[in-house]
Amino acid sequence: MQFLYFLEKIRVPVLNEFMLAVTTLGEETAFLVIALILFWCVDKYIGYYTLSVGFVGTLANQFLKLCFRIPRPWVLDENFTILEQAREAASGYSFPSGHTQSAVGTFGSIACVSKKKIIRIIAIVIAVLVPISRMYIGVHTPLDVVVSIAIALLLIFVFRPLILGKEHTRMPTLLGIMLLLAVGYLCFVEFYPFPQDIDPHNYESGLQNAYTLLGALLGMLAVYWIDEKWLKFKTNAVWWAQILKVVVGLILVLVVKSGTKPLLNMLLGEYFGRAVRYFLVVVFAGILWPMTFKWFSKLGKKE
Repeated sequence: MQFLYFLEKIRVPVLNEFMLAVTTLGEETAFLVIALILFWCVDKYIGYYTLSVGFVGTLANQFLKLCFRIPRPWVLDENFTILEQAREAASGYSFPSGHTQSAVGTFGSIACVSKKKIIRIIAIVIAVLVPISRMYIGVHTPLDVVVSIAIALLLIFVFRPLILGKEHTRMPTLLGIMLLLAVGYLCFVEFYPFPQDIDPHNYESGLQNAYTLLGALLGMLAVYWIDEKWLKFKTNAVWWAQILKVVVGLILVLVVKSGTKPLLNMLLGEYFGRAVRYFLVVVFAGILWPMTFKWFSKLGKKE
């Protein structure tokens, strides 16, 4: 808390706005957009790598939040103030930091695999700035961000040889283990005897994430199997075709994600509907949309 009080004293309007902008790079949307760009346009195995680090990191993060149930800094110390613009998005328990885990996992994995020095530098700078921004705006303590950094770095260095090895032979086993972890986390959230005073919003968030991750990992397993056996899509295309591919693809992913929600919730209920919805999103992003990539690869080429 003393370190957070130090950061509170140096706040100025310009730096406040900068840190609020930086901290958005640790949100789920930034992670998904970057992971899909890598998967569609750079190398699908680098995409698998980034997605795997993000999914398992989120599982670990959510599990620890519900295990320790540590309140936010301004709840621990009523005299401490946060930036009010950050309060709405800072619901849930404090330890560990989800934004930090996501940013360090995403940009750290990019820095780990990129061959271009400028990209590595930018990725490392973002991976450093996001944890600082979480403390600066007052929503996390140093312990929250340090533990998240440690989790993300561990996953980055453990998963790289497993996923980016020459033959990719460990991917099915790894995906199976990740799926088992998701099932284990779902059982934990559904059946563990949490105390009566558990924050209902935090518990609801943990339950939603459990079904989200289960559906997403089932979809990822299906994508890998179908692509390896049948689709075998390529990511190459001219630069402007890549931009077109990403823009249209992201719009369609959003349509699938939002458009199927009312029907699935009505038919299956909120939680099972969420699992099926994220399964469909991943299957669309990993199978149906890549079926168009042969067409994109032909754009800009002379007959």
